[in-house]
Amino acid sequence: MKGKMKTAVMLGTGKMGFEERNIPEIKDNEVLVKLEYVGICGSDLHYYETGAIGNYIVKPPFVLGHEPGGTVIETGKNVKHLKVGDKVALEPGKTCKHCEFCKTGRYNLCPDVIFFATPPVDGVFQEYVAHEAELCFKLPENVSTMEGALIEPLAVGFHAAIQGGARAGQTAVVMGAGCIGLVTMMALKAMGVSKVYVVDIMENRLEKALELGADGIINGKDKDAAEEVMRLTEGKGCDLAIETAGTQITTVQTIHMAKKGAVIVLVGYSKTGEMTLPMSLALDKELTFKTVFRYRNIYPMAIEAVSAGKVNLKGIVTDIFSLDEVQKAMDYSVNNKADIVKAVIKICE
Repeated sequence: MKGKMKTAVMLGTGKMGFEERNIPEIKDNEVLVKLEYVGICGSDLHYYETGAIGNYIVKPPFVLGHEPGGTVIETGKNVKHLKVGDKVALEPGKTCKHCEFCKTGRYNLCPDVIFFATPPVDGVFQEYVAHEAELCFKLPENVSTMEGALIEPLAVGFHAAIQGGARAGQTAVVMGAGCIGLVTMMALKAMGVSKVYVVDIMENRLEKALELGADGIINGKDKDAAEEVMRLTEGKGCDLAIETAGTQITTVQTIHMAKKGAVIVLVGYSKTGEMTLPMSLALDKELTFKTVFRYRNIYPMAIEAVSAGKVNLKGIVTDIFSLDEVQKAMDYSVNNKADIVKAVIKICE
């Protein structure tokens, strides 16, 4: 398909603009997707505010966005499982397929991954994208492309739950009720965890957690979260704690609230990259620590959970902006973090 497309680009810290670019041409193993929704992730906001995450430094003009959903409008000659008109969720990371991690199914650890909106690779705040067909997952009729865009953060939540060995009969605690915390809570419930409590200091986010299926909420401003979890579990502690806030205080609390022999899954990134933790207590309890880096082999499971009604992805969306409003969308998201759970860009109908 020949032609031009509108692309939103980051021109500098705190500044968005637009470029007209060529609609990408597909290779034999790719499909061309007309994008309809793209989620705004915390990493997008961090790049927008600071221009970098660690060693990944934005060189403008740069395209943000890595949570896309859309419709296939062209297929490469080697593509068999998709056809024009299929709604798809796009997994944003292309891997080498040859390293030890790819060959053992742990492709999220591939050292040569090419990931949307991770400098220098452009993201998808644009009208069209060419992408490997095997990374485009067909959506059932009852799953919208907006939900398709949110399969990406949901995949993180399911990966965290799986890393923690989530199962029926457990009591779990999720620290943080932002987007990742909420999708993690819903993933835990979808996997049959008996009781899931959510901790945050923002009341509106805690109310959203209840709305989406949490068994209980704890406001960390009003109560000591660890003490409250011990009270709720009759002094036993939780079987599984998943930390999504990325702060030292919440991470320390997971160690205090965990039952002996429990699992703690660390998802949130701290601002400093370092923490001081009560490791003597962790050793005494013989805790298992797991960590999360993106996800692997999760999209089909996540899509099925949404289709079956086990996960309410639409429920986390609090704000929708058009592509033309991308500057407003980014500024509003940065300045209203306490009010927004998940904002999305509506690229086109």
